[in-house]
Amino acid sequence: MFSIIVAAGWPIWPLLACSVVGLALVIERFTSLKTSKVLPPKLLDEAITVSRNTIPGPDVVTKLERNSGLGEVLAAGFRHMNANPQSTEDDLRASMEAAGRIVAHRLERYLPALATIASAAPLLGLLGTVIGMIEIFGSQSPSNGAVGSGNPAQMAHGISIALYNTAFGLIVAIPALIFWRYFRTRVDEYLLNLELAGERFARHLNTLRS
Repeated sequence: MFSIIVAAGWPIWPLLACSVVGLALVIERFTSLKTSKVLPPKLLDEAITVSRNTIPGPDVVTKLERNSGLGEVLAAGFRHMNANPQSTEDDLRASMEAAGRIVAHRLERYLPALATIASAAPLLGLLGTVIGMIEIFGSQSPSNGAVGSGNPAQMAHGISIALYNTAFGLIVAIPALIFWRYFRTRVDEYLLNLELAGERFARHLNTLRS
């Protein structure tokens, strides 16, 4: 592997940096986008059950908020009801939507960086290819007046730079693109389910006023 890196020349180092950063982002997103951390399946029903007759106290609300992304949205509804019992339904929904936007921002964190790597890696590979072509043409400069009597070693080095960088650029870009699309779809699904859960919970809290 080290011999390949050496043969590819200095243009491969930015691609190696992109691969390391991309791998770190993928691992971080897999860890952060677990269902248990974003949308626990039974949490909404449990919150509704706990507040069937009255709004729970601050300790329960704080515990709910720390549970998951959905817990933050539901806790925002509880806190709004405790602080403003006579507020309108629109105000309640607005407070929960604000909490939902914060959760959405956190879910989408680092996805633009992963998309940038997927877009930039082929361009960096192309840069290495161009540099390799320059090496090739440089090796073909006339020597002693004879056209085409270039340096074979320099020509081989230019070819290796061009091919290795092109290949490595695609090796970095393709997985980054796949994982970006996967995480993007997963986040969109989470956001839809958060919105539906928030809507159901807002209707439940509104019934407690009557």
